[in-house]
Amino acid sequence: MSMFTRNDKMADTNTGDTVGETARPREIPPAPAAPAPRPAQAIAQPLPNTAISRAPGVSVISKALKITGQLESTEDIRIDGEVDGDVRGVSVTVGSGAKVKGTVYGNAVELSGTIDGKIEAEKVVLTSSAHMCGDVIHQDIRIESGAFIDGHCRPEFGKSENKTAFSASRPVAAPLGPAAQIKSSDAPRT
Repeated sequence: MSMFTRNDKMADTNTGDTVGETARPREIPPAPAAPAPRPAQAIAQPLPNTAISRAPGVSVISKALKITGQLESTEDIRIDGEVDGDVRGVSVTVGSGAKVKGTVYGNAVELSGTIDGKIEAEKVVLTSSAHMCGDVIHQDIRIESGAFIDGHCRPEFGKSENKTAFSASRPVAAPLGPAAQIKSSDAPRT
C-alpha cells in the first residue's frame, strides 16, 4: 500500500478524513434568500439650505457662462456670468461679478454687478457694488451707498400706456372768446 499526502488539501473537520478513505467535498449550505424588494416609496429628505433650493424655478447663469443673445424666462433669473443681449424675467438678479450689456426687464431687478444698458422694472435695488451705465425706469427704487449710476432714474414704469390715453383725453386748446379774436384784416398796420 502506498501513501501519499497532498499539501494543497484543505482541512476538513466535518468529513472525518482518514487515510484510505475517499475525501468528500465539503458541502456549503445555500445562502439565505434575500428578502423580496419593496416597492419604491418617496422618502422626504431635507433640502440643503441654499438660495436656489429656497426659490424654486430660478434659472441660473453661472460664472462660467457667457450668453450672446436675448435671455427670456417666465420665472426668476439669476446671472453670475455674462450676458450680451436683453434679459427678461419675473425677477432678475445680477450677481456681484456679473455683466449684462443690454436692457433688463422684470417685475423686480436687483443689481450687484454691472449693467451697460437700461433697467425697466417695477422694483429696482442697486446694492453697494452695483455699476449702472444707463437709465433706470422704475416705480420703486432703493439705492445703497456706494452704488454707481451713470444715467437717469425715472419713476415712469408702467406709465407708457397711460401717456397716450392721458394726452388724448386732455383738451388741446380752449377757444378764445369773441372779444379776444383778432381778424387779420382788423389788425393794425405799421
